[in-house]
Amino acid sequence: MRKTLLFVARAMTAMCLLLAGLDAHAATIKIATQSPLSGALSVYGVDIKNGAQLAVEQLSGPLVKMGFKVELAPYDDQANPDTGVANAKAIVADPDVLAVVAHYNSGVFIPSSEEYHAANLAAVSPATTNPRVTDRGYPEVNRVCGRDDVQGAVGAQLAKDLGLKSVYVLHNKTAYGQGIAEFFKKDSETHGIKVLGFAGTEEKANFDAILAPILAAKPDCLYLGGDFDQAGVLFKQARQKGYKGVLMSDDSFDSPDASKIAGDSLVQGAGTYYTTVSGPASSYPGAAKFVADFKAKFGANPQPYAAQAYDAAALLLKAIENAAKASGGKVPEREDVAKAVRAVQNFKGITTTLTLNGKGDPIVSRYFVVKVTAKDPSQWDNNKVLKTLDIKAP
Repeated sequence: MRKTLLFVARAMTAMCLLLAGLDAHAATIKIATQSPLSGALSVYGVDIKNGAQLAVEQLSGPLVKMGFKVELAPYDDQANPDTGVANAKAIVADPDVLAVVAHYNSGVFIPSSEEYHAANLAAVSPATTNPRVTDRGYPEVNRVCGRDDVQGAVGAQLAKDLGLKSVYVLHNKTAYGQGIAEFFKKDSETHGIKVLGFAGTEEKANFDAILAPILAAKPDCLYLGGDFDQAGVLFKQARQKGYKGVLMSDDSFDSPDASKIAGDSLVQGAGTYYTTVSGPASSYPGAAKFVADFKAKFGANPQPYAAQAYDAAALLLKAIENAAKASGGKVPEREDVAKAVRAVQNFKGITTTLTLNGKGDPIVSRYFVVKVTAKDPSQWDNNKVLKTLDIKAP
């Protein structure tokens, strides 16, 4: 009996070593991510990484069956262009990386994508909305969300629908914030709304000097193109100084942390509104399982763009699979993966059924108009969605 057990043990050990050897020789395919994993915007960036991670874990089966080992390679771009470019250089230098889910910030993606373009590396962004991201016509550069030239117009239409006669427009001096503010300004003027001021600021703590001319001008609406951490402080201080008009912002305002910062000021006066290219995950009919799986794995509901990151990674996995099949089961070339991304038609994701145009934009994107009704940050996802618009890319 003892000899039999010893034989079985040795056989099992040999089998484990054999399987380990086979796994060690399996070709590795990596999908990188770039997003802010530290700093104020990590509230978005971590969940972008987590959304992509969940997709890789759940959807890599076809590639694994083909004999590949699929890994996620996350990078922290710190919402900083220089860091993003440095990371991009490291990403393209790793031959196992065949694609990247990137970024949150347009101002980081635009320079970083020059590296991806030079290396023929497919990149799909879940969140960057500046038109220049795709207007350069790079075949490797794509996104699964809408554009600011449309989102700015949606915001201006909201201002018109609210009957506003005047606006004062601020931005945070980033490619994203200034870009969307300029589009909002332009389209507001088209609707006959008077723009009483347009200025950029990087201030995040004391807005006394900035608010003085705004309060003197008495605009019907104060608009900020920028992020929640700046908008929350600005809007709170505006209310504290007696401003009663409409407060308005964009998709980067969409975070429960905005409510944590600004408190009840967001539901005071004429109210607070924002436009976004990423509604709550619960607003997408196909996302219920994703929300449940995400919460089970990461312990919290997904932040905006987590679901889009899942779709971006899912699209890349499908493109890699298609390119691998076309290459006879071998690891595909990066250029072939980039071509395969654009070739995918009617890809059914959890936030959209996706077909990309020649620029790398979705042919149709969804935009949301939201009014802040939640006083409790834990109820942020229950803010009132006033409109849902499906609009073709320019």
